[in-house]
Amino acid sequence: MLTLLEDKIATPLGPLWVLCDEQFRLRAVEWEEHSDRMVQLLDIHYRAEGYQRVSSQNPGGMSDKLRNYFDGDLSIIENLPTATAGTPFQHEVWQALRSIPCGHVMHYGQLAEQLGRAGAARAVGAANGSNPVSIVVPCHRVIGRNGTMTGYAGGVGRKEWLLRHEGYLLL
Repeated sequence: MLTLLEDKIATPLGPLWVLCDEQFRLRAVEWEEHSDRMVQLLDIHYRAEGYQRVSSQNPGGMSDKLRNYFDGDLSIIENLPTATAGTPFQHEVWQALRSIPCGHVMHYGQLAEQLGRAGAARAVGAANGSNPVSIVVPCHRVIGRNGTMTGYAGGVGRKEWLLRHEGYLLL
């Protein structure tokens, strides 16, 4: 059975769940009001083998590292370890997301082209939307082709705040 160590931290955008395994690899990062979505993803990926959620204060320092991100240490998320379940295609998209530099964005079509899958923008968008480790796997850095703030499970307002925080959008 998989043990998930969980903590909830305060952020400028509201409470954030931080879940990692016992090796301190992130398995989920999700806004409190989207807890149902997080539980659905956990169930999809880990119900068969079984999992339990155990309250833990600052597991592996992950909570502090995410607090530091919100306090302005933007690069701290770049090397945080993750161990998310998903399809090979999802993993390919999530890895590509981590290659988008802080302060930059791509649109879904560009990301699909980077993956050698021109024309697969919708599939990339679907994989982006099922990312269980938001912020760390920066799905907020993908925008619509025309520059619109589309497709962020945490809400467009949060996406805009994160992009401003990272220096992409100016006030």
